[in-house]
Amino acid sequence: MLTHSQIWKAVDRLAERHGLSPSGLAKRAGLDATTFNRSKRSTRDGRQRWPSTESIAKIIAATGTGLDDFMQMVDGTAPAGRAIPLIGLAKAGTGGFFDDAGFPAGGSWEEIMFPDVGDEHAYALEITGDSMMPLYRDGDIVVVSPTATVRRGDRVIVKTREGEVLAKELKRRTAKTIELRSLNPDHEDRLFQEQELAFIARILWASQ
Repeated sequence: MLTHSQIWKAVDRLAERHGLSPSGLAKRAGLDATTFNRSKRSTRDGRQRWPSTESIAKIIAATGTGLDDFMQMVDGTAPAGRAIPLIGLAKAGTGGFFDDAGFPAGGSWEEIMFPDVGDEHAYALEITGDSMMPLYRDGDIVVVSPTATVRRGDRVIVKTREGEVLAKELKRRTAKTIELRSLNPDHEDRLFQEQELAFIARILWASQ
């Protein structure tokens, strides 16, 4: 029998997997930022409040999570997971690790076990440097989806056609240009012409 505690824990687990707070998960799904706040989970007189079916459907869609995977979060069982490529951020720019679509290619990498994120092309990158401080530190692992929709405010991995690989935040995107923000104020924002980039992919999860 599905319980109130189980469904809310699943929401929290889904947010954590994608490096988000419950509020951040709600905003990514196009919901009010307070939808999953703890104050919304029960009334003042102690009556339990449940998230709506619509809100659950939206967070599943927004994170590219399979229904079976979400149900495993509900019952607390660990997802079976699968091995995904682990590529060093510096090595990623040397060639041979990605095809023209930004999918991992070649097979000359290490692997880590990670829960299924709904993208067979997902891969992990080990962050190098401090341009994403304080959010991502040198040595942190991020899981990237080349097929996920990228929106303003998303953390992304970008590779230029010259081989530079960057971890940034998408600040603005037009038909011709892509503007990227460095979270570390010591590093400048970057502006690229669309044709200067080999690919841009969304970060789904990050170790902390």
